[in-house]
Amino acid sequence: MKNTEKTADSLKDLMSQGLLDGKALDVKSFDVRGLSSIADFMLIASGQSTRQVKALSERVCMDAKEAGYRILGTEGENTCQWVLVDAGDVLVHIMHPDAREFYQLERLWSDYSADH
Repeated sequence: MKNTEKTADSLKDLMSQGLLDGKALDVKSFDVRGLSSIADFMLIASGQSTRQVKALSERVCMDAKEAGYRILGTEGENTCQWVLVDAGDVLVHIMHPDAREFYQLERLWSDYSADH
């Protein structure tokens, strides 16, 4: 299904649903408008294995492209411990649980938004 209105909110919703449909774990969404100039939303999710991390990144990219959005780039596909999908207004971090625990991105954004 194609989105007729291409907004950051609709892209975030589309990508969140793709993560959930792909059985991603602990999907979190952060509205970073006003906190960051690089994106409006950040999504963070875990895959249970490097294979699932890769599959989830491919899924959200495919879903976004099919809906008429542009993917600006991806990083991390070589190890699939942490894959970043840059869709412009939405950044998606898909992480292996060990990497997610180590980097604790949720805490970074929670702390930042609490201070500002």
